[in-house]
Amino acid sequence: MIKQGFPAVVDKNTEILILGSLPSDASIRKHQYYGHSGNDFWRLLGRAIGEDLQNMDYESRLETLKLNGIGLWDVFKAGDREGSEDAKIKSEEINQFLILKKMAPKLRLVCFNGKKSGKYEPILREMGYETKILPSSSGANRRFLEKRESEWEAIFKH
Repeated sequence: MIKQGFPAVVDKNTEILILGSLPSDASIRKHQYYGHSGNDFWRLLGRAIGEDLQNMDYESRLETLKLNGIGLWDVFKAGDREGSEDAKIKSEEINQFLILKKMAPKLRLVCFNGKKSGKYEPILREMGYETKILPSSSGANRRFLEKRESEWEAIFKH
């Protein structure tokens, strides 16, 4: 089944962009990035920036990210996938990252949420951005909780 990604959540003040792969079925149903309750994204990022994103409504989460210079997007504009596992994505259509130069002129760091999106790290690095592949926020990764928290937090400490 072909699944469509969401528009980029970036603006002229975005300095850090977090790229996932493709929204899960739960996220697609809710029309929200990281909409699956089992995904730790909002908890991990909230802890890293010192905001309780987990307990905010979606629009407040996005506004808080923008105020902190953080953007969201996915590597894939679309892809064929049964279910929500990254490993099952095929026939991917990659987003046009060149538009970031115009949409987010202050962008300096692009983080990849997990290995699947991280495979595309060289593309953004070659565009001149600093890059970092983070451990996936997927609930399936909870056994590495401390490692995930420390790596996510390290990105946002100045």
